[in-house]
Amino acid sequence: MNGVANRAENGFGLDHLPYGVFSVDGGPRRVGVRRGDEVLDLATATSRPELAATSLNPLMERGPSTWRQLREQVLDLAPDLPGIPLADVVMHLPFEVADYVDFYASEHHATNLGRMFRPDSEPLLPNWKHLPVGYHGRAGTVVPSGTPVVRPSGLRPVGPGEPPSFGPTRRLDIEAELGFVVGAPSAIGTRVPAAALADHVFGVVGLNDWSARDVQAYEYVPLGPFLGKSFATTISCWVTPLAALDAAWCDLPGQDPEPAAYLEPGRTRGLDIDVEVELNGEVVSRPTYSSTYWSPAQMLAHLTVNGASVRTGDLFASGTISGPEHGQEGSFIELWKGERFLEDGDEVVLRYSAPSTSGGRLSLGEVSGRIEAAR
Repeated sequence: MNGVANRAENGFGLDHLPYGVFSVDGGPRRVGVRRGDEVLDLATATSRPELAATSLNPLMERGPSTWRQLREQVLDLAPDLPGIPLADVVMHLPFEVADYVDFYASEHHATNLGRMFRPDSEPLLPNWKHLPVGYHGRAGTVVPSGTPVVRPSGLRPVGPGEPPSFGPTRRLDIEAELGFVVGAPSAIGTRVPAAALADHVFGVVGLNDWSARDVQAYEYVPLGPFLGKSFATTISCWVTPLAALDAAWCDLPGQDPEPAAYLEPGRTRGLDIDVEVELNGEVVSRPTYSSTYWSPAQMLAHLTVNGASVRTGDLFASGTISGPEHGQEGSFIELWKGERFLEDGDEVVLRYSAPSTSGGRLSLGEVSGRIEAAR
């Protein structure tokens, strides 16, 4: 019992058991779950064919029935299975990313940026409270936690009437977000209703949508984010299954005006997940996801309302998580009012926690990255 209790103390106890992909000593990649500071080798412990894979995709595509059955099996096995120390394994990208969509779901973040960029206008554009604004990102540059982030280059604004200059970004920023991993696909031409979130979403990951603010500022008119975002998005190596978050669901602050019927105004449940933003070993901000405006179910409903399908391995993110108070900003441009950005050698770590079904706290997988000089 002492061993189990100790495993629960670090947020990776038997009430959590997130999934990941690991290897040992250069060997093949395998599917496992985390128990405390150990990894349990599920491919060896079970005879399930979907676990004899180098990613979570074969498991995720089987859908909710298989996810429930496997979790029950893992909960039975986990207390007694021998574990591999985390220090002895290499963690990999947990799933093959099919598509990546990033939303803009925090009213506080959108308002903070609107006040900075449009000081003489309303901070929120007229459509913001009628739909979850989002953009389509680049799946091929989603990387696992711990991957270095190379400073990107691009065209940057100089001044009114002057041509842009090309070079490394001077305004490299973070966006602390929560990512939702799609397991079960949908058919093209059909909609996924907000009520069907758990039928399609396998779990969540921590996510940092790195942003080159000067490149973004020059290119985003008249379309939207492109090179200022596409160079790197970091996710945690551990995917927390939705079932582990049963105790974390909460009511969001509310929506006014009432959104369109397909967004199901009653589906405004979010997750009580706290985030710590750490820069070079110092916690500089503590956003909370419970303050967001658009719910995960509404984001998925909006993503598919035009008939766009979702595929196994799709990733959609919340957008920057920012709270209503100073010290709850999820980006440095908000926190430091555009006066300070990331330098080469800086390291950012995002840490996430949520209420657990056993009454304690879960520690979701952390998201880290160190900035390297432009190449």
